[in-house]
Amino acid sequence: MQRSSRTPAFHLLPSTVLALGFCLAVPRGAAADTAAVPQEPSAAAGGRLEAIVVTASRVAETADEALAPVTVVTREDVERLQAGSVQDVLRGLPGVAVTSTGGRGQLTSLFLRGAESDHVLVLIDGVRAGSATTGAFSLEHVPVDLVERIEVVRGPRASLYGSDAIGGVVQIFTRKGGGTLAPFGRVTGGSRGTADVGAGISGGGDRAWFSLTGSAAREDGFNACDGYGAPLFFGCFTEEPDRDGFRNAGVSARAGYRFPSGAEIDGRVLHDRSDVEFDGSFQNASEARQSVYAGTLAGSPRPGWRTTLNVGRSHDGLESFRGGEFVSRFTTRRDEVTLQNDVDLGESHLFTAGLDYRRDRVSGTTEYTVSRRDNRGGFAQLLGGFGDHEVQLSARRDDDRQFGNANTGGVAWGWEFHDAARLTASYGAAFKAPTFNELYWPGSGNENLRPEESATLDLGLSAAHGPARWSVNAFRSEIENLIAYDFAVEKTNNVRRARIHGLEAALGTRVRGFDLDASLTLLDPRNRAAANHDKQLARRPRRAARIDVDRPFGRYRVGGTVHAEGARYDDLANTRRIGGFHTVDLRAAYEFGGAWSVEGKIENVFDEDYETASGYNQPGRGFFLTLRYRP
Repeated sequence: MQRSSRTPAFHLLPSTVLALGFCLAVPRGAAADTAAVPQEPSAAAGGRLEAIVVTASRVAETADEALAPVTVVTREDVERLQAGSVQDVLRGLPGVAVTSTGGRGQLTSLFLRGAESDHVLVLIDGVRAGSATTGAFSLEHVPVDLVERIEVVRGPRASLYGSDAIGGVVQIFTRKGGGTLAPFGRVTGGSRGTADVGAGISGGGDRAWFSLTGSAAREDGFNACDGYGAPLFFGCFTEEPDRDGFRNAGVSARAGYRFPSGAEIDGRVLHDRSDVEFDGSFQNASEARQSVYAGTLAGSPRPGWRTTLNVGRSHDGLESFRGGEFVSRFTTRRDEVTLQNDVDLGESHLFTAGLDYRRDRVSGTTEYTVSRRDNRGGFAQLLGGFGDHEVQLSARRDDDRQFGNANTGGVAWGWEFHDAARLTASYGAAFKAPTFNELYWPGSGNENLRPEESATLDLGLSAAHGPARWSVNAFRSEIENLIAYDFAVEKTNNVRRARIHGLEAALGTRVRGFDLDASLTLLDPRNRAAANHDKQLARRPRRAARIDVDRPFGRYRVGGTVHAEGARYDDLANTRRIGGFHTVDLRAAYEFGGAWSVEGKIENVFDEDYETASGYNQPGRGFFLTLRYRP
């Protein structure tokens, strides 16, 4: 394959961004020694914006200091919502749309700001996760019991992380531990044959931390697909009116120590296995495995300078079956190393520079002409501010053995113009590397594919008034060289373009003892290619809203969630329309014995019949009861 060093015109050159950064030489309040191996504290109830985040800039800062739109979901949020899955937590957050081909454990896609589902970079404890063959990550298989918190950063982050972060980044942190020795656990049972159990123990004291968590779940499910085979070929292209069940088991472990010198060492492991039944003409069952291993060593070679070494491996495996007979196997292994330096350049500005290396390997029953690729990247960032103004300048260069070089950059500015009110503006370029399937799938792969590319402008306004915090962000994204099957050449090709306009709004407050969180997303995702020009991109609702309301009454707590989405289309030609819907969930909890609680939830109270993908059913009304121990 011929390598290309072409740089898109709308990409910021790293040299330009770095030159701007050194010329500004502006101050910032964060010191380098606070930005090393970041801590993952939980936010106070109703205080998502006060949480410490690390994904937006690769250094620790509060969410309301970040110049990118960030949503933080804490462990407290997960338990308050009585969430049964990670997608239940994320669904309806600002800029987030989730589609699935059925109920729990079924194939799930996450669209962030209307970008493609594989335009979202997913990190687990700092390690890139997902399949190099498809470009997808199986969010639906991560046990929610293993999750400590989730950061959702909206907007391009390729100048810090490289490929995939066109729509944004979702980072999942496993439970960390620390403090006194504390066991925890829960048991849940309910509709559709649901039986879940999760338990663990954490501790470590003041300088050390450890946590060990295990989870097991099963659900008999329901008929996920109302499909038809020949000659109609609708939905899953087959008719299998049976229950599609789900089995899952997972474990996470983490341990670390902070030395008196300030140096830290930290290790993390996550592993899950899922057995999924589904309806399909070629396969109708699968066994999926995901593993992430990570280690971090951090220290200060001199005052004001922090060096962090991260080493990680992710493993993704899938075996498919039809009627119990083996059909196919795919395996991805990703190894990566990152060296990052955070240097305090003065009173209050921070310079970050780093190098990373990643190697992807694929194997299985499909023979690819190339089964390994390497990527080397270098990145730099300046965070600073003067007076009421803040800036973030970032740049990155990637050298990939498959497609050549890619230069990306970003500029962000914030102005606190009145008390706690702030105006932000940003520009970012990003790219998505072709997957192994797109490049080398027998018969249809194209080794000359170029990366998908994007440029995004964002304007935001946020403020805090007493207990109320709100934010509004408007953005415009142009995405080029989208990869799709090209019937003219009978293989994948760079044939599509997209333009996405959007607005996101979020509100969090407390009114008469009620905790209220609300979000609204308005999108105009348009196809700009010659074919299907100006049609709406598939499976993205143009309007979505979510309201969470909770109220404590002594040992009792009651709450509910209203989630609504507008109509969407299931195909590029906009011939298959999927109607809008709204669901209502109600929940209640009672604490007793100091650390015990019994919780109940009614899901989809009004038994709304709806779809997010044409032909695939979503869960109806469900009743769930949980017994939880949390000291």
